[in-house]
Amino acid sequence: MRTRSRSRTRRRTRTLLYGLLLGLLLGGAGLLPATAARAADNGTWGVFPTPAAGAAMTDRAYFFHQGTAGSTLSDSVTIVNSSDKELTFQVFATDAVNTPAGGAFALLPVETRPKDVGAWITLGPQAANTVTVPAEGRKDIPFTVKVPADATPGDHVGGIVALGTAVEGVQQEGKVQVGVKRSVGARLYFRVPGPVTPGLSVEDVRVSRAAPLLPWVKNARATITYALVNRGNMVIEPKAAVSAEGLFGRDVLNRPARELKLTLLPGQRIELTEPWPDAPQSDWVTVKVTAGAAAHPDLVSESETDFVAVPWPAVGLLLLLAGAGATAWILRRRRAASEQPEPVPPLARTH
Repeated sequence: MRTRSRSRTRRRTRTLLYGLLLGLLLGGAGLLPATAARAADNGTWGVFPTPAAGAAMTDRAYFFHQGTAGSTLSDSVTIVNSSDKELTFQVFATDAVNTPAGGAFALLPVETRPKDVGAWITLGPQAANTVTVPAEGRKDIPFTVKVPADATPGDHVGGIVALGTAVEGVQQEGKVQVGVKRSVGARLYFRVPGPVTPGLSVEDVRVSRAAPLLPWVKNARATITYALVNRGNMVIEPKAAVSAEGLFGRDVLNRPARELKLTLLPGQRIELTEPWPDAPQSDWVTVKVTAGAAAHPDLVSESETDFVAVPWPAVGLLLLLAGAGATAWILRRRRAASEQPEPVPPLARTH
């Protein structure tokens, strides 16, 4: 899969700006964040797949399952209380999303009804109300996953969350005070067999600049913003490269592809930013973002945009000087014209 989008500009305008820029160059030389790939634990309690019989610890950081449409499977989740007092939790299953800004993995809060794999999960009867775990103890809760008959092939991602019932703080939201509760969730990845297709799209590349008042005294700063969209039905771990080309094909930015250290879920759209602390101060620049995934070498998408870097204070000064010069020239012409002697009319001749 290879996609490309290119911003369109008028060549005539670009040619005029080339001249201007070249002259300046010469003259001015509510989501629940989950942790990284390990068992979910906040230091007070943890949530993870139940260890095998007789084992003290699990060898699974997350739940990974596969089942055909219409099938049912069973597993168990464990809540461990590491504190010296008993804790009470509300335990629930939900769907996973990416946070729109930054793309962090998150699990939906208890108030949001799940529509995907979270809705397929049924917890054991002991989780019907609240679950109390003794100090330095643990509680195992069985659950089943019933895959709908019309489940679409591909990856479905959610999790099982233990939400502490104790209010641990208060935060202000407008005029309303809201009690803060902590939660920990274990990820659950579920694949429904069938046609699977990775999909990735780079969209909406934009550049914002902050230039110094006096150009070339210090660096101009820019921020490159772009969106990544998972248009397939598989989880992907994207990587991205950012480059920029100035006038006459000069490389002004070249950042090779790097792993973004995030899991982009199917159907999710995220917005990422790339700081550029030493952006050009006067140039016509084409910025390109290229994204892919190490696990899918043929999955490449790129998008680009143009922006004009103009040191407007310098432009204003040049225009001011040019205007002053033109005014002085006009005044000199008028003064010279007023100082010329009036022509003497010829004397009349008599015959």
